[in-house]
Amino acid sequence: MTVTAAVDTVLDRTIVPGYSRLGYAVRSRTWRAGDPPAAALAGATVLVTGANSGIGKAVAAAAARLGATVLMTVRNRQRGESVRRELLRDNPEADLVVERCDVSDLADVREFAAGLMGRHGRIDALIHNAGVLPPARAETGQGHELSLATHVLGPLLLTELLLPALAEAPSPRVVLMSSGGMYAQPLPSGDLEYRRGAYRGATAYARSKRIQVALTPILSRRWVEHRVTVAAMHPGWVDTPGLAQSLPLFRRITAPLLRTARQGADTAVWLAATTPAPPSGHFWHDRRIRPTHYRRATRATQDEVDRVWGYCARAAGLDP
Repeated sequence: MTVTAAVDTVLDRTIVPGYSRLGYAVRSRTWRAGDPPAAALAGATVLVTGANSGIGKAVAAAAARLGATVLMTVRNRQRGESVRRELLRDNPEADLVVERCDVSDLADVREFAAGLMGRHGRIDALIHNAGVLPPARAETGQGHELSLATHVLGPLLLTELLLPALAEAPSPRVVLMSSGGMYAQPLPSGDLEYRRGAYRGATAYARSKRIQVALTPILSRRWVEHRVTVAAMHPGWVDTPGLAQSLPLFRRITAPLLRTARQGADTAVWLAATTPAPPSGHFWHDRRIRPTHYRRATRATQDEVDRVWGYCARAAGLDP
């Protein structure tokens, strides 16, 4: 193992320095210069969900700087247009299009995808960033727990519906914005909708992010005929409006260590833009493949993973 790899591993296992701005500062010094190169996404169309705030906003800005047409997909069009104007002030040449969709609402996802296919014949990268951390258990119109619907079911359905557009791209990418918080949670194979026990929003969030990571290899195999590269990643600890609202105490304690939204967005943008395409079906942090478990207690059997996949596919209206 090289010294660089050893330092990276220590940062990863010790969590606090690795997930903080320190980890980003150390690791970014080892990255290849000009990767991705300027104009890496010229002519490409990149769809970013949750693009009106935090990491999603930073992903949209970075993809636009690399030349992409960015479909800023948001729940509130008015807020999305406001952020678009803000980004255009920083980069007047940016090609930004606001699209409206609530990814937790499967009916809305279907309607949105049908319209989008008529407006955009090709999508080069689909970055599933939209997130929610509910203070209390809530269900969507289809009866699914909100975190599961937002982070898993909606992205599954949206990607499946947009596969024809992704297949038109020379090197299509799908990126799932997960979280390092998933390391603390086992796969909830017996209670995906969080109907049992006392509900905690942070736990629901982490559980749904664990599901994303568990399903990534399955999705990679499922979409291989469309040449889609599938990746899950986590951004580290990032100072975003969502963090301040959902976990104010954590933010106050860790504020000096938190990454900027741009730093948190980096790996997602890199996964969408670097060439050649990175290996598919893996979990990434700071541009490197990471373990999906650090504790034996969080590991799942293949039967448990298959059951979770079957439930999620059927809940999203897909054929497993």
